[in-house]
Amino acid sequence: MSKVAFYTLGCKVNQYETEAMIELFENDNYEVVSFDEYADVYVINTCTVTNLGDKKSRQMIRRAKKINPDSIIAVVGCYVQTAPKEVEAIEGVNIIIGTDNRSRIIELIHEYEKKHKKINIVNDIMNVKQFEELGVNKLEGKTRAYLKIQEGCNQYCSYCIIPYARGPIRSRKPENIVKEVKTLVDNGFKEIVLTGIHIASYGKDLDEDINLLKIIKMVHTIDGLKRIRLSSIEPSIITEEFVKEIKILPKICPHFHLSLQSGCDATLKRMNRKYNSTQYRKSVELLKQNIPNVAITTDIIVGFPGETEEEFNQSYKFVKEIGFSQIHVFKYSPRKGTPAAKMSNQIASNIKDERSHKMITLGEKMQREFLLKQLGKNLEVLFENKVENKQNFYEGYSTNYLKVLAFSEENIENKILKVNIKKLDENTLKGDIKSY
Repeated sequence: MSKVAFYTLGCKVNQYETEAMIELFENDNYEVVSFDEYADVYVINTCTVTNLGDKKSRQMIRRAKKINPDSIIAVVGCYVQTAPKEVEAIEGVNIIIGTDNRSRIIELIHEYEKKHKKINIVNDIMNVKQFEELGVNKLEGKTRAYLKIQEGCNQYCSYCIIPYARGPIRSRKPENIVKEVKTLVDNGFKEIVLTGIHIASYGKDLDEDINLLKIIKMVHTIDGLKRIRLSSIEPSIITEEFVKEIKILPKICPHFHLSLQSGCDATLKRMNRKYNSTQYRKSVELLKQNIPNVAITTDIIVGFPGETEEEFNQSYKFVKEIGFSQIHVFKYSPRKGTPAAKMSNQIASNIKDERSHKMITLGEKMQREFLLKQLGKNLEVLFENKVENKQNFYEGYSTNYLKVLAFSEENIENKILKVNIKKLDENTLKGDIKSY
């Protein structure tokens, strides 16, 4: 039996695509091993959001070739799509696939085995109009399954390379989404996370009358599915109609990752974001007014080109007023090929460091405040695994995506149980199970 090893960089979409490729290899009678082990084939699924992602991808290629100099190295994904010639020139790379045609990876492996000639099938992603089916039927040892429903992005934020790496929006057919959810539920999964590059765009490219809200409602009807979670969404999709509809769907998790990036309108305009702080605030208010104990998380970029001290302070003040349950802070990093990389008034790294530290500190304070509000509440928790080095303790996540620890003498993995929250230990809630 031949062996294959995978290394995945980047987002949840990349992780989903890796899982799909793993199934293709398993169906071809490959044994999947750890990336640090000897393998016949190494697949590196790359990320290009930052220059660091490119660098890490190159490091993994070299590491694989060092473990087995005779192995086949297949490099796929976003870095490949944006710099195919650069990747092709890296010593040891045998197969180059971008962000399309990953479903052909087994066919290409067999072709290389016959001809021993380098294969590069990266095409112009801007001309790709169809969603590539890369289904996942089984995931072992997990309770939450990511389900890719959409590909591509038409937003063109000035700092982001992803539209050039992933191409225009392509939506998965509703019947294929429903079919995969049913398969995953039949395999024991209780929670599905709907993910994509820009899921708010779902359905806009399809001829039929379908959008994100409608696909959520279709998935919601599937028997045996207990939870539906959404990956990152734009605030523009949070309308009165959207909230009115989802608030009556009990399977929808009260956790929304609403991308912000900056709380200053002038900065948002330079970023080419499609909303302002007033619109964002309205979206948050709609969620908080209609969905009890809702958790709202976000991403913030500090040190964007031209961000003055006054603009940063506006952003800081806005973030504080919103009261997120968690924020992810990123220091702006110029990405070659994007408009923001050419902007004047790039911010010095020491100023970025200072602003990042200040924003992270605020985020930690808000996170703690939100966690403390959970004390005494009963949260429904999907338990995922037994905690190592802690006898009879299990951990899982509440509907609003908070980590919870609880004691149980019986195995409660992949069970949804009500937990009365008693204490907060760092960023983990601890409580007693109310009912089995």
